[in-house]
Amino acid sequence: MDYILEVDGLTREFMDFKLNNISFKLEPGYIMGFIGANGAGKTTTIKIIMNLLKKDSGEIKVFGKDHIKYEKSIKDRIGFVYDESHFYENFTIEKMKNVIAPFYTQWDEKLFLKYMKDFNLNIYQRIKNLSKGMKMKFSLGMALSHNADFIIMDEPTSGLDPIIRRELLDILYEVIQDEEKAVFFSTHTISDLEKIADYIAFIDRGEMVFTKTIDDVFDDYKMVKGDNSLLGSINEDKFVGFRRTNIGFEGLIEKSNMEGFYRDDILIESPSLEDIMYFYIKGKKDGKLD
Repeated sequence: MDYILEVDGLTREFMDFKLNNISFKLEPGYIMGFIGANGAGKTTTIKIIMNLLKKDSGEIKVFGKDHIKYEKSIKDRIGFVYDESHFYENFTIEKMKNVIAPFYTQWDEKLFLKYMKDFNLNIYQRIKNLSKGMKMKFSLGMALSHNADFIIMDEPTSGLDPIIRRELLDILYEVIQDEEKAVFFSTHTISDLEKIADYIAFIDRGEMVFTKTIDDVFDDYKMVKGDNSLLGSINEDKFVGFRRTNIGFEGLIEKSNMEGFYRDDILIESPSLEDIMYFYIKGKKDGKLD
């Protein structure tokens, strides 16, 4: 099978943090959400994929090629969208485009102008006068205007209002419809991923928790809720993460460990992606269940 992105055994050690044996793959035609708490290693992983940081060990292939040996040709086919604007603020949209466009062999001026029109962006407007949402649209328009086959986004929807976020998600969904392109999408806005992601790669404290289809993620876990008086009659060791309050308890359990929890006095629900992330991190952080 051909993959757009292959990360195998990626390791990078810093003084106070280690990215440890990270592995996942992304096929054409799919969107992968990359999730984890602040400091989990998401941005570090993306920077290494883009060869902005060096790895200690492991292998990374983009379009089936080594990401360092073939860096120039690979980046010609990647659209990279940062969480913050890295453009010259005093430049107009057109002037900034004129600086960047010559670096790409497949730059499409008509496509660029189409995106600017679709995004309601005036090419003669200075970048410093754009809102954060408009800057993000410009950044995405630039990424798409050289016919990129792989879009990498690092927190692109952070701080944006729901309408603009939804517009960006719709654009990403359209991008992969030809089944030849892929999107790797790092975000803290977990609800966005529930709308468009096909796969979820979950990283915590530099370690991979899992890489699964989003359908498998929701199928593999259950939320269990009940009155605190029940705690003596259930096996708390089966919980991935657990929370007790004055009005009751709730916890995340893998579906394979649900034996003994199907009872009339226990409520079983499907978790959200945010629930899964929260209780996994809570369980690992505490080292034990509360």
